[in-house]
Amino acid sequence: MEELTAKQRRVYVFIRDTIAARQTPPTRAEIAEALGFASANAAQAHLRTLENKGFIELNARRSRGIRLVTPDDASDEPFTQSSAGALSLAVVGRVAAGAPILALEHVERRCRVSADLFSARPDYLLRVTGDSMIGAGILDGDLLAVRTAPEVRPGDIAVFRWDDEVTVKRFARDGQTARLIAENPRYEDIVIDTTRETLSLEGLAVGVIRNL
Repeated sequence: MEELTAKQRRVYVFIRDTIAARQTPPTRAEIAEALGFASANAAQAHLRTLENKGFIELNARRSRGIRLVTPDDASDEPFTQSSAGALSLAVVGRVAAGAPILALEHVERRCRVSADLFSARPDYLLRVTGDSMIGAGILDGDLLAVRTAPEVRPGDIAVFRWDDEVTVKRFARDGQTARLIAENPRYEDIVIDTTRETLSLEGLAVGVIRNL
């Protein structure tokens, strides 16, 4: 990939950090305001440059239609060859019921990605199946960067194991009741009485990338 200028890198880092913090990309207006551009059109010009250089993918039909793109090729790091280095992460596909998420049979391959893509270091990449989280910018086939963690807070998007299945949802809690919220109105929330049912946290979402 081509190297980015300082200004282009600022735009890319802002997009990356916004996705890591909110699990959704910023709008053009938010980019312009945060980085001091004169208008959303100025931000759009930088986005088109980043798209032409292969760092992002744009969807003009959505106000938050910005996708991070990362290659499998270890020689291509997001900014320059002197950037912070690469992580070798397992890409986990469909998880069999009851089996550990990182069991060998679930790992499709390993993927080299730059550590600079994430504000928190992920432990693995989970291939997303289905469209229940499209409102959060997580699409079918995306790779969700997941960091193992001991607890989840309300509002976090995370990977859970419930009823022997692994699912990606936004978390909410009301006393002993946990609610796994889909980001697609076609899907109902999953409501779990934690006094009678087991809900396990497999990890927190720390970013989303489009696999090449």
